[in-house]
Amino acid sequence: MGNKSYLYSSMSSTTNTYTLVINGKPEGPFTIDELKVHQIKPTDFVKTEGMDDYKEAHEVAELRELFGFQKQVLLQYYGSFDQRATAALIDWLIVSAVCIIPSFAITLFINDRLIGLGLALSLFALIPLVNLVYHVLMESSPKQATYGKQLLKIKVCDMQGSRLTLNHALGRNVVKLLSVLTLFVGYLMAFFNKQQQCLHDKVAETLVIKDRL
Repeated sequence: MGNKSYLYSSMSSTTNTYTLVINGKPEGPFTIDELKVHQIKPTDFVKTEGMDDYKEAHEVAELRELFGFQKQVLLQYYGSFDQRATAALIDWLIVSAVCIIPSFAITLFINDRLIGLGLALSLFALIPLVNLVYHVLMESSPKQATYGKQLLKIKVCDMQGSRLTLNHALGRNVVKLLSVLTLFVGYLMAFFNKQQQCLHDKVAETLVIKDRL
């Protein structure tokens, strides 16, 4: 019994402090012992200094371990088709600008117009590849979203609401080709299911969700 008390005390001294949402207002920060006094529940929203957004307590591995919470499947609010389309347009503009500006500079500074034009066109041709890499890296990042999605307050996650791995994000973006090959009908599937998943979301088992707080 003494060993268990010592272990719990040792673990408590090394854990984070948490801001806890109480009656809709953030309060704290609280230590683990103080969270115990507040009788924290699995669905209470918490946040540490290192977290980008509030999470339900059962989503935090440390709290699951200390309080015996079970990770639950989250009820989410899903990104709408117009939010996703607007975010996609913003992202294409960003990626295109990254490729077009160097292309324009090449045509200005290379005397041989034919060579300059060839190099410029080659950069244009790289836009789809750059767009793929951009989406994979951003959607598997801690933000879980491209800059376009961040502006629209939406992000990509797996079916449990967790961040995608690099490989999962790569798979999701590669299978977007299916949504394109169906003459974009794959994108319109978002109108016909409760989770507003496009075809590539169904195949890759991903969701696009709104920030909850």
